[in-house]
Amino acid sequence: MFVAIGNTPRDYAWGSTSAIAEFRGVEPSGSPEAELWLGAHAGSPARVHDAASVGHDDLAAWIAADPARALGPALAAQGARLPFLLKLLAAAEPLSLQAHPTPEQARAGFAREEAEGIPVTAYDRNYRDAFHKPELVVAVSDEFDALSGFRPLDEVAGVLAVLREADAATDEPQPGALDLLAARLGTADPLRDTVEWLLRDGRGEDTGEATWVVERVTALAASDLARDSEYAASFETVTRLAEVYPGDPGIVISLLLNRVVLRRGEALYLAAGNIHAYLSGLGIELMAASDNVLRGGLTPKHIDVGELLDVLDFRPIAPPRLAPEQVGSSLQAFRPDVPDFVLYRAEFGGSADAARVPLTGPAIVLAEGDAIRLRGAHGEAELARGEAVYVTPDEGALDVTGQGIAWIATTGAPAASGA
Repeated sequence: MFVAIGNTPRDYAWGSTSAIAEFRGVEPSGSPEAELWLGAHAGSPARVHDAASVGHDDLAAWIAADPARALGPALAAQGARLPFLLKLLAAAEPLSLQAHPTPEQARAGFAREEAEGIPVTAYDRNYRDAFHKPELVVAVSDEFDALSGFRPLDEVAGVLAVLREADAATDEPQPGALDLLAARLGTADPLRDTVEWLLRDGRGEDTGEATWVVERVTALAASDLARDSEYAASFETVTRLAEVYPGDPGIVISLLLNRVVLRRGEALYLAAGNIHAYLSGLGIELMAASDNVLRGGLTPKHIDVGELLDVLDFRPIAPPRLAPEQVGSSLQAFRPDVPDFVLYRAEFGGSADAARVPLTGPAIVLAEGDAIRLRGAHGEAELARGEAVYVTPDEGALDVTGQGIAWIATTGAPAASGA
């Protein structure tokens, strides 16, 4: 069964005023448009265009009323919830630094806060459900900029060395600020200790020495020495963050993280514990359907430092890029190590090829560019630019053709064959 769906973009302040509208081929609303949610998450369930076809006007209500039909028997028996959420995300300004819990941390945290009687909608609630929230983002714009994961310690040392050189070149050097930062970076657990100190000492009304460090690093990042160094992109990010979140400790934390530029079609996979922030660009984001976010700066929202430290993975890593699996001439699969979701991208380049996408669960398909056509075991649909459809798992497999690009989100599946 093919069910046409849509939604109204969420107007978060960091959103672009044009990117999502351009993708959809509609007039801009005039307000920031940050995220278009296509899924059954209670925060913004997708609307069903033809409510009479399923008896409900949004996807969450239909799934709750008829899970066997909407999800298939397997998912219906596992809790009757769509395990993934597909988003179109457009960042004109940086998002908050954040991380997400493991399944075990989510279950324990949710149970603990439920027992404490904290309302799910409370400002200081950390766990709004009992699920993990791994995320995949694929660049749709020519560039998509992000911070992701702690960078290698030798790079952190290199960043600090550039800051020291820049400080020494000023008319009034202030090495004491950098000495404070170096002291935390010189401990047995340098990344954890530095993050904890910055967040505890550099926030709220009772700020301390960390505030001086943020101010000094912000000033030095704008120097010619910093801008001409091998870490120029990281220092430019500091300047940009300081314009949006002046004095925020996340400004300095950003220098501890990998600065990533995705080109169109490239992807990041953000596993549990990965600290990250999207900086700018348009992307397709696919995640487990959860709202569990532990924030770590660059936000006016609640930050629970202790819980964040327990969730964060402080092991230095390379940027966590996820290379697509080439399933056939027209089809790629972005397949992370979780069962919640897999993302397919079908692009035909003007050829007459068809791509076959196997379904082991329900799917959501979003069209980019020109029209695409879908055919399953029982039905078919044609999508124009920016249109989306929900596909029930009884369709078995999707044959995809057309001149546009099809983004297909579904549950994790074995490697596909043929295209």
